[in-house]
Amino acid sequence: MDDPAAARAFAASALPARGWEAAELTCLDKLWTKESEWLTSAVNPSSGAYGIAQSLPAEKMAAAGDDWKVSYSTQITWGLDYIASRYGSPCSALNFHYANNWY
Repeated sequence: MDDPAAARAFAASALPARGWEAAELTCLDKLWTKESEWLTSAVNPSSGAYGIAQSLPAEKMAAAGDDWKVSYSTQITWGLDYIASRYGSPCSALNFHYANNWY
C-alpha cells in the first residue's frame, strides 16, 4: 500500500537498531524520494526496478517477506539490508548515487 508518511516513519524507527544516526535518515530520504517518492508501487519504466528501494529484479525483495509487492515495511527492511551490505550506510549509498546516478 502506498503510504509515504508511514513508510518514512517506519524507516526512521528502523535506523537506530542498525547503529545509524539521524543524519542517515536525511540521506535515505533524499535517496528514496528521488528513486520512488517512497511509493511501494513505484516502477522504473526503463529498468523495471520496483518499490521504495527500486529493487532490480523486484523479486529479490521476497527475501524480506512474501508481501513485498505491497508492504512498505518489507520493502524498507529489504532496502536497508541492501544498503547496509553494499554501501554500509544510507549516506554512502546516496554519495554513490550522486556519482553514478544509480545505486
